[in-house]
Amino acid sequence: MPATPTLFITAATGQLGSLVIDALLETAPASAIVAGVRDPAKEAAVAIRDRGVEVRVADYSRPETLASALAGVDRLLLVSGSELGQRTAQHRNVIAAAKDAGVGLIAYTSILHADTSPLFLAGEHRETEAALAESGVPFVLLRNGWYTEVYTWRIAPALQHGAFLGASGEGRISSAARADYARAAAVVLAGGDHAGRTYELAGDASYTLADFVAAVAESSGKPLPYRNMNAEDYRTALLSAGVPEKFAMILSDTDAGVAKGALFEGGGDLARLIGRPTTPFRATVAEFVQNKLLAGRPLSHAEIGPPR
Repeated sequence: MPATPTLFITAATGQLGSLVIDALLETAPASAIVAGVRDPAKEAAVAIRDRGVEVRVADYSRPETLASALAGVDRLLLVSGSELGQRTAQHRNVIAAAKDAGVGLIAYTSILHADTSPLFLAGEHRETEAALAESGVPFVLLRNGWYTEVYTWRIAPALQHGAFLGASGEGRISSAARADYARAAAVVLAGGDHAGRTYELAGDASYTLADFVAAVAESSGKPLPYRNMNAEDYRTALLSAGVPEKFAMILSDTDAGVAKGALFEGGGDLARLIGRPTTPFRATVAEFVQNKLLAGRPLSHAEIGPPR
């Protein structure tokens, strides 16, 4: 491998991918970084190119784009796709192209405790992990816990309706800021002996959804109760509020999994990788409430989209 390996980030215009590039640029030359995008004309892709980073078309669903995109790449970050039901096939396309291109390491953003997780969302991650093991390409699993930002999109409608609904009971969530996970991915991608490792990445501290809601009330100055429901009643309430059926199923399934401990992890892998404590959930809540919610800033589609 060359002294300065070529580092490739898929889904580079997404919220996680763009943060990984930010973190890499702190220590690696822009000339060593390649950003994979679906649309090179997209404003975010142009902004990446303006920073000196090479941009290549890499569409998970178009294998013909992947062979040329991964040519000469030494280390690849495969950011899990967002199209539920299609991700296993899409990820297999990337893995096959990486193998053909002679990529030396694939880092994959999986889900916390993918091998045992009861979450519906874990299924495609397990299948991708199996595909990596079958490929023969050295790989490292970045089993990401929840981004705290997965919950912040629920704050505005909760305040509007006077209650934060959920079905997680006393289950604890070990989340961290998206930027923390991005920095860990950048650390692993940039170098070191990570092949064959599985990192269970999560925040240093855990909290219940009731704790989260209390932090929202404190930051916003508005009373906000947490109303715990069973998973089916929660799904029904989401459907009544106009949430699409599949999204409602995922949200209720995730909360039911939280109640069973699916998003709790206390091993400290994330803090060790990034070399500092993870971002407290209260800090993320306060930033969201003050800078986006109370400031009247409209939320982007990405900020109100489905969980990972």
